[in-house]
Amino acid sequence: MMMRRKLGNNGQTLVEYVLIIALISVIAISLVTLLGGYLKDSITKSSCGLIGEEYVKGAKPGEGHCEPAKLDG
Repeated sequence: MMMRRKLGNNGQTLVEYVLIIALISVIAISLVTLLGGYLKDSITKSSCGLIGEEYVKGAKPGEGHCEPAKLDG
């Protein structure tokens, strides 16, 4: 007679965890894709102020850049 082990719900629990992780990953990737350009512009704008340059807005989100400050004179 062979002895059998009862597996219980271990397999189902693992599948549920994998599905939850996959859903969270899809949501995170979607948010970065949608908001990535705005986040990049925000960081660029902050860094321009730190190095004493002016922020120039780009045509699309994420295309902004720093330029040397213009001297009034």
